Amino acid sequence: MQSFQKKSLPKRIILIRHGESLGNVDEKIFGITSDYKIPLTPSGMKQAEKAGKQILNIVSEQRKSRDWNVYFYVSPYCRTRETLKGIGKAFPKNRVIGVKEECRVREQDFGNFQDFEKMKELKEIRNRYGTFFYRFPEGESGADVFDRVSSFLESLWRDIDMNRYPDNCYSDNNLNLIIVSHGLCIRIFLMRWFKWTVEQFELLYNPKNAEYRVMELGQDGDYSLSIHHSDETLQAWGLSPEMIAEQKWRAKGDLSEKRLWNCEAFFDSLAETDESEDEAILGHRDLTSSQIDGSGCGGT
Repeated sequence: MQSFQKKSLPKRIILIRHGESLGNVDEKIFGITSDYKIPLTPSGMKQAEKAGKQILNIVSEQRKSRDWNVYFYVSPYCRTRETLKGIGKAFPKNRVIGVKEECRVREQDFGNFQDFEKMKELKEIRNRYGTFFYRFPEGESGADVFDRVSSFLESLWRDIDMNRYPDNCYSDNNLNLIIVSHGLCIRIFLMRWFKWTVEQFELLYNPKNAEYRVMELGQDGDYSLSIHHSDETLQAWGLSPEMIAEQKWRAKGDLSEKRLWNCEAFFDSLAETDESEDEAILGHRDLTSSQIDGSGCGGT
């Protein structure tokens, strides 16, 4: 069963944020243009094309592998679809086995047309309140995004488990899934996948425009960020030392050495053993001693 799992999983899941958009250059555009219609800047398109070449080198293992394919999931926003087009310029047509528009990896909803000064105030409040739980008026919280990303992950696993990709293309770990999305959504995806706590999520920084995160399949059929990315890079993204250590365990299949859930994050202190168990053990030892010296045998 274990070897079958290794063969049936995509080799990599790559998350990439859209390139620079007009909204990244001038936030006032959100007040006159629908968020989902905001396009890339010329610089953003160049970023996407550059990222496409870099990702091509990753999935083709520096052009040394002849057995690889890519399947894309993309947010329906204009800037993510344009980013996908830029990325796609690097890929031969025969290597792209499919593309699916996926609404559940869209940008966090901040409301409709956004007043620039009001949004500045709201974002300051969000920073004080907490990114994950703060809900924008008429918009979403990070927790809302978590729920729809969780739903997407369930669908993603069904696609993998039921072999919905064309031609059994990942039977030899040659499939790479690439998800073109948005900053907060990518952080939420990683949080949901790796079961990070809200506190750990709040440590993370958004990917920069056209920056990507590579989750690669490890030795024991688990995905890890540490296979492709260095400790220094993970630290720069906001991962704590404990989170980085977990990525290394995932890469090597050593999660049995430490529980996935970090108990210390939830408890001030835990006893090393159960006191009632200790008392029972001691009582058993006392009884055994008395039996050995004859005092418990009823003799004279």
